[in-house]
Amino acid sequence: MAGRDVEHGPRRVLKWSALVLVLVLVAGAACWRLGYLDDWIDGFGGDDAPTSPADVAPPPDVDVPPVEQPAALARPADGSARLDKAAIGRAIGGLLRNKNLGKHVLAAVAPLDGSGVTYTSGTGLATPASTTKVVTSTAALFLLGPDHTFDTTTVLEGRGADRQLVLVGGGDPFLLSSQDAQWGTSTPATYSPPKADIGTLAQRSARELRSEGVRRVRLGYDDSLFDGPAVNPHWEPSYVPDGVVSPISALWVDEGRDPSGYGRVGDPSLAAAQVFAAALEKAGITVLGAPTHTVAAHAAADVASVSSPPLAQIVQRLIEVSDNEAAEVLLRQVGVADQGAGSIVAGQAGVRRVLKANGVDMAGSVLYDGSGLSRDDRMAPELLLDVLRLAADPRQPDLRAVVSSLPVAAYTGSLADRMDHGAPAGRGRVRAKTGTLTGVTALAGIAVDLDGDLMVFALMADRVPPPREGLAQTAMDDAADALGACHCGR
Repeated sequence: MAGRDVEHGPRRVLKWSALVLVLVLVAGAACWRLGYLDDWIDGFGGDDAPTSPADVAPPPDVDVPPVEQPAALARPADGSARLDKAAIGRAIGGLLRNKNLGKHVLAAVAPLDGSGVTYTSGTGLATPASTTKVVTSTAALFLLGPDHTFDTTTVLEGRGADRQLVLVGGGDPFLLSSQDAQWGTSTPATYSPPKADIGTLAQRSARELRSEGVRRVRLGYDDSLFDGPAVNPHWEPSYVPDGVVSPISALWVDEGRDPSGYGRVGDPSLAAAQVFAAALEKAGITVLGAPTHTVAAHAAADVASVSSPPLAQIVQRLIEVSDNEAAEVLLRQVGVADQGAGSIVAGQAGVRRVLKANGVDMAGSVLYDGSGLSRDDRMAPELLLDVLRLAADPRQPDLRAVVSSLPVAAYTGSLADRMDHGAPAGRGRVRAKTGTLTGVTALAGIAVDLDGDLMVFALMADRVPPPREGLAQTAMDDAADALGACHCGR
């Protein structure tokens, strides 16, 4: 288990009635303040749509009493409220000194709006684990936009009887083998994007080929959008053999997982091509020989395509369930968009440039991957605060998916079976990205306290004694809960 990201484990069934009640009644003010609900509400009805129950006319001949508007349940959340350093210290200082967290614990808390940090504890940098996904997702959304999709295509080369159909990977992290295939992670999600699958691509390709009189093809596959090593040299050598993560490819299905449901395939691109070949045969096209690795010719004729969900929906799932493979694909997509190369190094350069362009100081932080699986990653908690502020900034609506995807304490995603030990008032008032490696536990997110004061926080411990990892995670959860249950404003 050394180095394993343990966030991909079984989760208990969500109590949806409790989830809805808490999110609407407790966290509603925060959701409104951050604009989470605005886009959702705007998607229903036109300009004349009713804005409240009182605006809905009763059916003819029905006598109904007037609708009474309920009083506000809480003060509107305030992202610019001044926080009290001493109050925050009283809320979480003792919890962060829990011996189970080890000897290196960092914390930073600040108002959601503005700049500066109200409360800090500890010094230096720490291993961020999966909180890194917040940074990767923000950079990808900034460069590509929330509506961007990734296309998997087929093109046709050659003439006469010598025709080659080439399957071209577009770096869709969630491309599936079929509509019946399951998502890669076992963590339940509140939302599943529409599925793009290679079986549908085979059917579309076969239909187009038959319309051109083509019944037999050789098959090539092109994964050249990404270059450089498929396995990050800063990962533990056991990660791929032990099935912690797949080799990263611009062309794969089911995130490189073995069709048996156990482990990963050694060559995700070839495996995807083999699945496609079988589907093409089933659709009535004869495939001559075995699939071959190639690069599609620029002059090749387009045949068919399938598109990924929009990037905002990819980020929604990626952050909520802490999907390592999807995060690594997005890092390479950052490299493609910013540097013109789909490599790890290009992705790193793209992330740094996006942060610098938005005034986010890396402050010595070094990130070697997109998922946080690397134990060599080092991050200042203040970097996470600044990235969360950037994503929540009303002037950056394209980044909103980062904050709206954060798991809700004790209810959703990678926090669904956590945050049930500390202050009960904190549940539903905290949304955070988890970070878990052997010896590492971290949380970074947004909390709204009992007075409606909105704050961003980052809590990190990277020298957790291995026998105490479960207790350390609970201690970290308790500290985050305490931010939601405190009176932390002035």
